[in-house]
Parts: sequence; structure tokens; C-alpha cells
Amino acid sequence: MTSQIVLLPGLLCDDAVWADQRGALGACFVADYGTRDSLGAMADYVLESAEGDRLLVAGHSMGGRVALEVFRRAPERVAGLALLDTGYTARAAGEAGENECAQRLRLLEIARTKGMRAMGKEWAPGMVNADRHDSEVYEAVLDMIERSTPDQFAAQIRALLDRPDATALLRDIECPTMIVCGRDDQWSPLARHEEMHARIRGSKLRVIERSGHMCTMERPDDVTEVLVEWARWATGSGSAR
Repeated sequence: MTSQIVLLPGLLCDDAVWADQRGALGACFVADYGTRDSLGAMADYVLESAEGDRLLVAGHSMGGRVALEVFRRAPERVAGLALLDTGYTARAAGEAGENECAQRLRLLEIARTKGMRAMGKEWAPGMVNADRHDSEVYEAVLDMIERSTPDQFAAQIRALLDRPDATALLRDIECPTMIVCGRDDQWSPLARHEEMHARIRGSKLRVIERSGHMCTMERPDDVTEVLVEWARWATGSGSAR
């Protein structure tokens, strides 16, 4: 049986979000969601496109939710999961959920009227640590956002607003699972990852210090070390500490 590492980017991210990890992990399949507008459709595309019989699936942010949907559909194909700076619950009911919808649609309106980079400047400051707002990393995040289109943004917003709840799914995960979070992530806080760690039997939790939401770009060497450890664990060539 052949195995393949699958890397799933988050909202408005592309292969640049994994650039520093790909060299260490070897040949990987990096997803491009196009204008697919549901997490399920994204997961179906991954399963159709990835070539390995057994998949080591790593997802960052929205990509972590896609990874869970891949597992929901084909648990027998998933040899390992890595969930980075992500979540697992559905959109909240009531006022909280309406507020989330309104905030996302406000950003979409900026993207349509002023352009993707202008929207990124509104959105991205909370995605990296404040001390990196004048850094090359921050500019790389803005560049990545600018490479997407408002139509892609709209599709991914629909996918996130309609996201399924994966709470019950977590207890079914038995493959080697690494949960990773930036210590200072404001979008997907550490407490949420501690909950996932508690719900997934045998999972490992790794906290990336001095990092916000974009841990793969903010602290690339630290994240690469964790993912190499995970890949060895999932393939039986080593064990997680």
C-alpha cells in the first residue's frame, strides 16, 4: 500500500502556507479548493485527488475542518491526522452565530468593493502576533490573500458558515493525531485545542510558542519539527514523545 502526505490550507491560503514544511516532509499533495463551497465538497475533492491508499492528512485552520470531513468519509484511508489552529464545532446558534455571519459578510463586501488586499489589511492583523505586523511574514500573508478572488472568498465563507459539527466524530478517531496551536492564536485559541486533545484518544498536543494563528509561517522550523515527528509516528518509523 502506498501512503501520501496531504496538506490542507485554511481560508484564503494556498501552498505558501506550507512552503517551509514541504521540503522536510517530502512529496505532498497540497489542496486547492477552487470555488467549492462546502467542507464536504472540499473533502470529496481531496479523496478523489490524493493518490495514496493511506493518507497522512494535515490541515491548518479551515483545512483542519476539511481534514475531519476527510476522516468522516473515509476513516480507513486516513493513517494519521494533524490538526493545526483549527476547530470542530458548528456555527453557534442565535446572536453569536448571526454576528459571525455579519462579520464575514462585511469582509466579503470589502473584498468586492476595495479588493482582496484591502480586505486582508482589515482581517490579517489578528492572524499573526502584533510584533510581526511590519514583517516579511505579514506581507506574505497579505500576498497570499491577494492571490485569491472574492468568488473564492464567498465560497469559503459559505463553507464555514454551514460547517458541520464534528464533536461526536472526535471520539471515533483512533489514528495517530497531532494537535498543534500557536500559543497566542486569537482566532482558534489554545483552549479549543486542549478540548480536542481531551476528546481524541491517544492524541498529542504541541503548543508553538511566540506564534499566533499562522503558525506554519510564523514559526516554520518549530512546526516542521512537530510535523516530521507526526509523520514518523503515523508511518510507524518513530513514536511521538
